[in-house]
Parts: sequence; structure tokens; C-alpha cells
Amino acid sequence: MLLGFISLLLTVFQGVMQRTCIPPGWTIYMLPCRSAKEQAELSPTEAHGHAAGILGLTRRRLLAEGGPRTQRCQKKGEVPLLSVEALHQLHIFIFILAIAHVIFCVLTMLLGSVRIRQWKHWEDEIQKGATDNGPRKVTYVHQSEFIREHSKGIGRDTTMLSWLHSFLKQFYGSVTKSDYTTMRLGFITTHCRSNPKFDFHRYMMRALEADFKKVVGISWYLWIFVVVFMLLNINGWHTYFWISFIPLLLLLAVGTKLEHVITQLAQEVAEKHSAVEGDLVVNPSDDHFWFGRPKIVLYLIHFILFQNAFEIAFFFWILTTYGFNSCIMDHVPFIVPRLVVG
Repeated sequence: MLLGFISLLLTVFQGVMQRTCIPPGWTIYMLPCRSAKEQAELSPTEAHGHAAGILGLTRRRLLAEGGPRTQRCQKKGEVPLLSVEALHQLHIFIFILAIAHVIFCVLTMLLGSVRIRQWKHWEDEIQKGATDNGPRKVTYVHQSEFIREHSKGIGRDTTMLSWLHSFLKQFYGSVTKSDYTTMRLGFITTHCRSNPKFDFHRYMMRALEADFKKVVGISWYLWIFVVVFMLLNINGWHTYFWISFIPLLLLLAVGTKLEHVITQLAQEVAEKHSAVEGDLVVNPSDDHFWFGRPKIVLYLIHFILFQNAFEIAFFFWILTTYGFNSCIMDHVPFIVPRLVVG
């Protein structure tokens, strides 16, 4: 809906943008390519490469000239704020960005669904073995597999080592049966104690679908990032190379935080009890997340997906519009890492 609204606004204000005239000197700042003056100072070989890169851009600009609104600015010795062709290309980029974002979200949803479905047999085993009768067993906390995996060893010594352990575990660790069983029991004890046979697996699938509906959209603040990123695409800054590492860093931060939350839950139980009657129960709490808000993790995942989609969409938009040798595309040593990281 927001995507359509933005496209509608661009269409409605198209005439206003073309009637808005600016001095030609304003157009030489914050360019993605070298200015005409810098172009003249290049060697013939370099100049030819850059000229080929901006040739498509020049042709499109000339095609957009000649209209009455453009002539109005020319009479004043000025240029329009945005040409018809520029607005047209902006519409195309917005469309490509939306398609790329949806594809990234769908792929993430499919991979997440496949992963969660692998835990279904654990839920089936728990449901078959669930009973309300019989004597309750005594569980020695420090002998529990969940505690041994998350509380003992390097994770419990110091805060720094605990975070380091969580950071490394996201690369080789995965959700084990003890993790699933313990987190399931903690959720049921906290939210639905009267229903011990609650289907936790089905709940996770519904939660994944609900989260998908939130991340598949492009929120207003993400469009602000688009504007900022495109304004910062200045010749020599290699902006898109540097911002391509933002999703990677955020992904590592989110993975570390989620692992650390599980570690904290295990440490809390290990510090409070030596033995418990029945199964080991953890106490899930929002306090373990940043600022006590678990939704921050979802917002970060949303931004990661969008930023990756932006990188891919921008690459293909420049490739199809101006060609691979365009100066806007940047140098190959900066392009390859961007695509690999994205």
C-alpha cells in the first residue's frame, strides 16, 4: 500500500518537480560519477571508460529535454529539479526494489518453515509421552543436557566469555532436542499452564507466518534509508560497498543475542537450583532482550532483509539501465564483495 502511495505521489507531483528550476551549479555536487571538470583532467583511456559509463545517462537526459517545462527553466538559465526520464527511472527502481524485497522475504520464510518442520517429530514424541499420572521424577540441574550445553564451561565464567561463547555458537550450534523441550515447557508453564499438551510446534508456525506479514512490507522508515543511501552515493566514497556490511554485522549481532538469551535462561536456573521436581523449567522474560523489547529483533531482521534486497535491486537496476561499465556501478573489486555479502 505504501509502495503504491509513493508511486502515486511521484506521479501527482511530477509537474511540480519539472517546474521547479534550480541553478546548474547545484547539479555538480554529490554526484555518483566524476564531474565534467574532473572528466577533462583524466587520461584518454580513463576518460573513454567514464564517458562510456555515463553515455546512457546523457542520452536519457537529452530525451527528456525539449518539453515546455524544461524550456521554461532553460529560458531562466536553469535546469529542472527532476526530468521526466529521471522520474520514470525512479518508478522502475521502486518496482525492482519491491520485487527483490518480496523475494528475499519469501525465501527466508521458506527456509524458516523447512527448519521448523524438522522439529515436528520432537513435538510428536512429547505429545505421545505426555501423561499427568505417575510419580514426578527429580531432575538434577547440573546434569541436565540443556544446562550442560549452555551454562557450563566457557559460557559461565565471565560476561565477556559468555558473549564470546554465544557469538561462536551461532556458527556451529543449532536447536537441539533439549533446547526445544526446555523452551517449550517454559512457554507452556508461563502462558498456558492448564494445557500441558499444547502444540508448541503449531504455535511457532503461526508465529512465523505472523512475522512474515510484518517483514514483507516496506515501512516508511525503510524508505527514509533508501533516500539517505542514494544521496550518499557520491563518487569516490564507495558508499554501497561499506553499507553492504551493515546487514552482516546486524545479523551477527542478532544471532549472538538470541544465543545469549538462551545462555542466560540456563544460567538463571543453574544458579537458583541444584535439583527440581519434574522437568527442568526456564522462565522466559522480555528483560533478556535489548531494552526489554523482543520486537527490536524483528525490526532488525526486517532491516537486514530490506538492505540485502536494496543492494541486489540497485545492482540490477544500474546494470539494466546504464550497463556494467557505468561509473555508477563502481569498480569490480567493490562490486563483488557487495554481492557476496548481500
